[in-house]
Amino acid sequence: MLNKKKILLGITGGIAAYKSALLVRQLVKANAEVKVVMTPSARSFIGPLTLSTLSKNDVYSEFFDAKTGSWSNHVDLALWADLVLIAPATSNTLAKMVHGQCDNLLLACYLSAKSPVFVAPAMDLDMADHPTLHRNLSQLASDGVQIIPFEEGELASGLVGKGRMAEPENIVSFITKHLNKDLPLAGRKFLVNAGPTHEPIDPVRFIGNRSTGKMGVAIANTIATQGGEVELILGPTTTPFNFHKNIRVTRVETANDMFKACTSVFPSCDAAVLSAAVADFTPASKSDKKIKKTANTMDIELVKTPDTLKELGALKSDNQILVGFALETNNELEHAKDKLKRKKLDFIVLNSLQDSGAGFGHDTNKVTLIDKYDEIRTFDLKSKEKVAMDIVEKLKEVLNA
Repeated sequence: MLNKKKILLGITGGIAAYKSALLVRQLVKANAEVKVVMTPSARSFIGPLTLSTLSKNDVYSEFFDAKTGSWSNHVDLALWADLVLIAPATSNTLAKMVHGQCDNLLLACYLSAKSPVFVAPAMDLDMADHPTLHRNLSQLASDGVQIIPFEEGELASGLVGKGRMAEPENIVSFITKHLNKDLPLAGRKFLVNAGPTHEPIDPVRFIGNRSTGKMGVAIANTIATQGGEVELILGPTTTPFNFHKNIRVTRVETANDMFKACTSVFPSCDAAVLSAAVADFTPASKSDKKIKKTANTMDIELVKTPDTLKELGALKSDNQILVGFALETNNELEHAKDKLKRKKLDFIVLNSLQDSGAGFGHDTNKVTLIDKYDEIRTFDLKSKEKVAMDIVEKLKEVLNA
């Protein structure tokens, strides 16, 4: 959610300023662009060079450079930011924010800000409990400032209690959840599976297919971008992927592994999209040693694998949504509709290997969506990312029906 967000980080003069280096690192790791504004007293606790190095941007502290006369334009800095974060925010700075005082560059940026503002207060135990501080925080909250709560623990005075600045990872989590709350899939959990399965014959050979997992990962990323929390069960693909931070990835190898992982996760999910190309059969026995080529033929007895989609259809509650895929070579609509009914799906995504550019190994796909009310939508050939958007739009329709 912080990907490419422009964050103006304000640092004030408290001992918790030492954590600001870790906070900058967390924000940059989340792919945010960070610029730092320090109050003059903050420089006593942490040096600008550290913050500049970590943020890869200049650090601002004064209104102008006394040597060159160059001006630090607080309006430009404030308008540049997608959000302003002040951490740590001392009692002194919070009081000045409430009363509109503007005696340093950070406060000038705050008063010029048009974007959301977050503060992470930090102070000692008695200060954190003072009624004046509570009034100031209440006023800031009514002004639209988002207050990141204190944490409890040992304080600089040696006292133990409430007053610590939230840990950097918790600050990032708080901001992310706040930004996510207005997204259409926020607060919902999804299961997505993707990729092939490998059914071992011996330690070096397996039965598999050509699935890359690209379609399923594109669906998972699209759901996550719209605020959903995704459990992605991914088969043994070698395709390199970038996963959204809202995705938790579980790697599996066999159809049985896929079955166990999906049936474990599904009961806690609002919806599942099963796009994985799971093997229908697996060797009845696996050799623990490499099978030597000693004859002209080799017979391998195959047995059915567990049917994950069918099992989830049986487990599905009335308020859960289940989506499956059908890859067909002939009588496509007939086979897809039959699968839709047999496995109790809400809708099914039909691929045809008759369509050029669709199916395994491509960066494009061409799909038809068929729902349980027999509504059929056919789409043109598109990138898998755009196909994922079409599928997720249909998923949102069904979820909100």
